Amino acid sequence: MITFAFIGGLLLNVGAYLTYKGKIYESVIVYLFADICWIFMAFERNDFWGAVSIFIGVSFAFLAFIKMRSGEMNKSLNNKESE
Repeated sequence: MITFAFIGGLLLNVGAYLTYKGKIYESVIVYLFADICWIFMAFERNDFWGAVSIFIGVSFAFLAFIKMRSGEMNKSLNNKESE
């Protein structure tokens, strides 16, 4: 039987692969979908506080994605600390 935990785990692997390939924006979206699966999993198991905790993390991740997409984040892996 396919569960939300299993789907979230598969999405986590896809996100990690996309991160490895350098497709950061796409990987963040995949990670957000994995988190949504885990929110449903937490509700399925009657873990309200777990779902709330995951939701807060997803909210921060989504805000970071918006900030990255709009170009407000100036950090890069190629920048040196001394610059």
